[in-house]
Amino acid sequence: MPSKLQQLKALTTVVADTGDMQAIVRLKPVDATTNPSLLLKAAALPRYADLLAAAKSTAKTDLLLACDQFAVAVGKEVLSVIPGRISTEVDARLSFDQQATLSRAQRLLELYQDEGIDPARVLIKIAATWEGIRAAQMLEKRGIQTNLTLLFGFAQAVACADAGVFLISPFVGRIYDWHKKQSGADFTAEDDPGVQSVKRIYQYYKAHQYPTVVMGASFRHIGQIEQLAGCDRLTISPELLQQLADEQGVLERKLSPKANAEALQQLNESSFRWQLNEDAMATEKLAEGIRLFARDQQRLEALLAT
Repeated sequence: MPSKLQQLKALTTVVADTGDMQAIVRLKPVDATTNPSLLLKAAALPRYADLLAAAKSTAKTDLLLACDQFAVAVGKEVLSVIPGRISTEVDARLSFDQQATLSRAQRLLELYQDEGIDPARVLIKIAATWEGIRAAQMLEKRGIQTNLTLLFGFAQAVACADAGVFLISPFVGRIYDWHKKQSGADFTAEDDPGVQSVKRIYQYYKAHQYPTVVMGASFRHIGQIEQLAGCDRLTISPELLQQLADEQGVLERKLSPKANAEALQQLNESSFRWQLNEDAMATEKLAEGIRLFARDQQRLEALLAT
């Protein structure tokens, strides 16, 4: 019998949530994604020592450019061993600055082009704030496809679909973490609030024929992944990918389009902000996620500045 990972790949596009080349080569995902936290881990790997040294040289005159160059250099390495695309993230500190996000996204793509990488193989990752979503909308109109990350609330998903973004990354595990902490109770994989959030978004998009790709992210255990088999894409850590590769047994499709999703919504800025404000979990986890990514970005800058 094929492994659960092999069965999952037949139902869902599998993406590696890592910059670890050995894991990517071993587990053979279609796409890969990075973020400041993963880039910080990559900087400690011997494989990237030369790339880190080159970025440190640039950092002597332009630290922010050095960070972007390192991100692109890691992305280029990853692209050399996967058939699909790499998601590269804009500095989280720009999450509330639409114009600055646009400028940094454009620079990342130019750096990839300088390395001979077709921009069609790159997704620009942006936090799903109101300003981030507006920046993504403008990038999509320019033919630059985006991955909206740190997505926790349904209002964020609705606004992303209306903006025509290519892909969203709802964070299953962090939603689960918040609800577990608040309630003091654990959840079965089927009843997991993070799993239920992705299922709701998936059904809403399919029922209203939005082309935006749903890519579940941030998993705590393989039970969450199994409950989302059939989702458009799932981005999974090497550890959980390996567990799936080692497990036998039947993996059933859990997600398929249904016509009876909730009514279509259209959000302007004030209604988006109000709905997000009313969702305590999404408000707290979005803010926390931006802070944590910003801190890892600062740690990476400190490393490059030495």
